[in-house]
Amino acid sequence: MQYTHVIFDLDGTLLNTLGDLTDAVNFSLSKRSYPTRTVEEVRQFVGNGVGKLIERALPEAHVRERDDCLADFRVYYNDHMTVRTAPYDGIPALLDALTARGVILGVLSNKYDPASRALVHHYFGKTRFADIRGERAGVPRKPDPTAVHDMLTAFGTDAAHVLYVGDSGVDMQTAKNAGLFAVGVTWGFRSREILLENGADVLIDTPMALLDKLEL
Repeated sequence: MQYTHVIFDLDGTLLNTLGDLTDAVNFSLSKRSYPTRTVEEVRQFVGNGVGKLIERALPEAHVRERDDCLADFRVYYNDHMTVRTAPYDGIPALLDALTARGVILGVLSNKYDPASRALVHHYFGKTRFADIRGERAGVPRKPDPTAVHDMLTAFGTDAAHVLYVGDSGVDMQTAKNAGLFAVGVTWGFRSREILLENGADVLIDTPMALLDKLEL
């Protein structure tokens, strides 16, 4: 099987965003004099959208304040999302290699859509990815396969020709739910065990190792 398209997760796969996410979470918490969170705590909270991130970060007795905290988070994050964020080592070289081979690239994230697009454009340019999709109103978040199906339609291809690359159990479930080959990356936010437990077909330890998976 030759894969002609690759869909990537964003946070924990292409970009290490933990520092800026943590700062935005703690801005929202500090504004209310709540205890702040460590980077490692935020690592465990991410993956299901920023609403769920804030809900998990808040003290249990104050979860009802989620929407107000989320609004503060977004204001801060929109202005600071590129302060500490950076591509993982080897990602730019991988994208260059995939593009040189004619592979069509996409990004699918549970981060809200404007931030997903802004980050991809900032770090990788506006033409590298044929489709970029974040959390959108009316579209279920991953691991629901709806957004993947929409991307396949936009690409004009089918699941048999698409690799899905991500760092979380949610990503592996998304790939399985959509009928895609699931590639788990071990440099991201979750452990090898979680990736395998959630259906990873293969794990890779370095970005360039993905090139060996284009023909399986």
